[in-house]
Amino acid sequence: MSVLIREAELRERLLKDNEEYRRLAAEHQDYSDKLEDLTNKHLLSEEEQVREKLLKKKKLILKDQMYSMVQKVRKQMESESS
Repeated sequence: MSVLIREAELRERLLKDNEEYRRLAAEHQDYSDKLEDLTNKHLLSEEEQVREKLLKKKKLILKDQMYSMVQKVRKQMESESS
């Protein structure tokens, strides 16, 4: 459980202190909102289906980038405390 709390604390710290992380998080949220709009439709056109797949891929790429930033901060903190 402490690992999860620490993960959340690291994300909050990055949101507060790191402009790039904030930009990635905002873009990730934008993609989430657009995906939700598509998900709320009962039937998607071919174009919307392609757009949905593209948004999911972009969102995952951003999530991976954000995760990498969290891991980098975690390693820095661990090395500083050693």
